[in-house]
Amino acid sequence: MFQRFLGASLAALAFAQAASAQQISTLVEPQDQTGETVVVTAPVQRTEDELLQGVTVLTGAELDRQIRGTIGETLARQPGVSATSFGPNASRPILRGFQGERIRVLTDGIGSFDASNTSVDHPVVIDPLLAERIEVLRGPSALLFGSSAVGGVVNVLDRRIPRTAPEGGARADVLASYGSAAEERSASGSADVALGRFVLNANGSYLKSDDLRTGGYILSRDARRQALTQVGLPQDVEEGEEPVGFAANANLRGEIPNTAAETWTAGVGGSLVTDTGHLGIAYQRYDSFVGVPARLATEVGQEQEAPRLDIRQDRFDLRAEVETGGGLLDRIRLRAGHADYRHFEIEPSGEIGTTFLSKGTEGRVELVQAQRGGWQGATGAQYFNRRIDVEGEEAFLPRSETEQFGLFTLQSVQAGPVRIEGGLRYERTEQSSRPGPDQLQYFRGERRFDAFSGSLGAAYAFSDRVNIGVNLSRTERAPSAEELFSNGNHKGTQAYELGDPGFGLEKSWGLEGTFHAHGGRFSLDASAFYNDFDDFIYESRVSQEVCEAAALGGEVELACFQYRQRDARFYGFEIDASVLLAETGGYRFNADLIADYVRATIENEGPAPRIPPLRLLGGLEMQGDRLSARVEAEHVFEQDRVTEFETPTDDFTLVNASLSFRPFGPENRTSVVLSANNIFDVEARRHASFLKDFAPLAGRDLRATLRIGL
Repeated sequence: MFQRFLGASLAALAFAQAASAQQISTLVEPQDQTGETVVVTAPVQRTEDELLQGVTVLTGAELDRQIRGTIGETLARQPGVSATSFGPNASRPILRGFQGERIRVLTDGIGSFDASNTSVDHPVVIDPLLAERIEVLRGPSALLFGSSAVGGVVNVLDRRIPRTAPEGGARADVLASYGSAAEERSASGSADVALGRFVLNANGSYLKSDDLRTGGYILSRDARRQALTQVGLPQDVEEGEEPVGFAANANLRGEIPNTAAETWTAGVGGSLVTDTGHLGIAYQRYDSFVGVPARLATEVGQEQEAPRLDIRQDRFDLRAEVETGGGLLDRIRLRAGHADYRHFEIEPSGEIGTTFLSKGTEGRVELVQAQRGGWQGATGAQYFNRRIDVEGEEAFLPRSETEQFGLFTLQSVQAGPVRIEGGLRYERTEQSSRPGPDQLQYFRGERRFDAFSGSLGAAYAFSDRVNIGVNLSRTERAPSAEELFSNGNHKGTQAYELGDPGFGLEKSWGLEGTFHAHGGRFSLDASAFYNDFDDFIYESRVSQEVCEAAALGGEVELACFQYRQRDARFYGFEIDASVLLAETGGYRFNADLIADYVRATIENEGPAPRIPPLRLLGGLEMQGDRLSARVEAEHVFEQDRVTEFETPTDDFTLVNASLSFRPFGPENRTSVVLSANNIFDVEARRHASFLKDFAPLAGRDLRATLRIGL
């Protein structure tokens, strides 16, 4: 595996050497010639309204206003995006109701190499405090980044590997923030220095927070009712501890126990930068000690757990790009990464209960074609390898390895107002399970899958400001190691999880329509989607006897959940609209609205679990060159379309306000953002969260964010 990574590095060096005699370029934001924002995640870069699927780009002042300690909470107010919200420290994005293995969370096109896809209680090891921009692609075009991206891709872009040289020879960016709901204190910084043709980068961040304060009760209405019917103690009382009854749990308000966190990152990088390309490497250390929200006991005999996670990752990255100047290829890009990850799950006694060890390597190369008439495209290859080993009392997954190799192409033809786009991907996946000699309940052996995916779409431009598009896709996804090989108690999800080594490919047909209209006083981006799955993989609660038989005499401590395959349907829409109400005194007054909805059904089973309900978010905003102000209200409707093992989730409305000041004008990124979130301190719970009945969202949160750009 390391030899492959080294080989990729040497190949990238060869690409960049041809460019090394050129002069250093200057720093520019991704824009086209009209100044519109360009989506750089797509292999063939396009403006937002040219893409045939839903897309969101978060950067600049909007990123400063939305930024939080996790990538899930940073993006939770964007169209079609929700979050897993496993407490304040582990929140992964959910796109169109898809989570886990059906979306990819990337940093500059490469995976995060963590254990967040293995369990929702594990954080994503990508630091949003260092992000320069975040791009969200929803829909099938994201399959160019892997078959597991059927729901979409989140790509976080930073400056760990400099692509260009800073103007004036040096550049620095510092961010500091405070949030009252958890006494959150954070700071981050990134600096570039040019030494001739070489650009060096240093970066780091620090975040410390206390237990999260919420609005209302800690337990949901159903959980409180359950607790109030019980008699006795929620857990065995250790010597010196005060006994706590169920009534105390039911009436607990304020702070969620065991949600404090301390996280830091530090990294260095460097690039050889020229007018026609760059070659760079970076190293980063991520270190975090976070609490997992206490699952308060609501019935006799139920354990009341409050573990903490000690997380560390060492990561190496490589990036290269060179403009070829040839008639066939415009440029060649190469991106590679390797990381060594481990985390300890520490019991309240201080002992290590479970250890997760993972090593991952990923690389991709893209050959971007030169535009010939109206034809352009990109073709590439991708390699991914992950080895994971779970040791200890919560070893629900055996030692396993995933290896994937993919080939992909995206081609586009423009003929007047009509653009036709097609994409293909072939992916070979090998999953192997190597349990230890005392792990007889696990499957031992290998599974191999060949997956073919493709999409074909067309767009028609009625004018420079209005266009529509439609995209048809056929996707195939290989089951993950967790879906194939799991067979054990998993306290993070409070389930005995049982996989099925006999699973076949998950297949789906998808249809998506998009509409973009941008005028002088209005903007509308809308998309509607439909996905029809064959052999959709999901978890269903089954009788305890099923897990007891699979455990081969091992103890089944939790409710039995088994992965199954059945047909399923997902459909929904996203709308993002704004209108200019007035202009006066150098200020623009806007009104905007976001709406999203998804409905998911598993054939012969009923509603799919943990699907976000209908949401509306409307705002009024005053925008000026130096001063901007905004007030907004987000209403999330009740979700009563639930599976048999879920409880309904009440509706809620959050009211937020913010004030942003740029003292040196719009060309300088220095800014101060003051915001008040959940002003009325309401009790709010996301239906997609495994912990929604035990860990609501933050209560009233007053925040101050200072960014200094030098």
